[in-house]
Amino acid sequence: MTGVQIRNLREEDYSFLRSVVNDWWGGRQIADLMPRFFFQHFQSTSFTAEEEDATHRIVGFLVGFVSPTHPDQAYIHFVGVDPAYRGRGLARDLYERFFETARKQGCRYVRGITSPVNTGSIQFHRRMGFEVEAGDETMADGTPIHSNYSGEGQARVCFVKDLKR
Repeated sequence: MTGVQIRNLREEDYSFLRSVVNDWWGGRQIADLMPRFFFQHFQSTSFTAEEEDATHRIVGFLVGFVSPTHPDQAYIHFVGVDPAYRGRGLARDLYERFFETARKQGCRYVRGITSPVNTGSIQFHRRMGFEVEAGDETMADGTPIHSNYSGEGQARVCFVKDLKR
């Protein structure tokens, strides 16, 4: 994307991103899902997108890592794009950078989850080549979900992408 540079996440990015993430999600209170340790320990597999102008303001980010338990799998935990920058391919660019990083580290699969209410995220993941994993329930549109995935009453849609396809 022109005018935006992607670089590795840094710990000093934490305060800014924590201050804007709820607004980026339309007021949903999700900042607590983004603890500082991600910014400390997953810098080599996580990325920010920032303006190439004098401000270097962060306009997008992706937090991901390679699974220590399943080294052939990587996991995308959190992705956010400033609403003013959506629709420009920025999230796609962040995902592609992560896919390349995961491949270089020997990963075959990338996994991720989203809330069933986040239909835009579900559509985006499908466009990016993720498959929705079978669940124990289905949404009204037929999308499989995993009930209680993130705790009682916290259903999630689970995705997997085969990097060899």
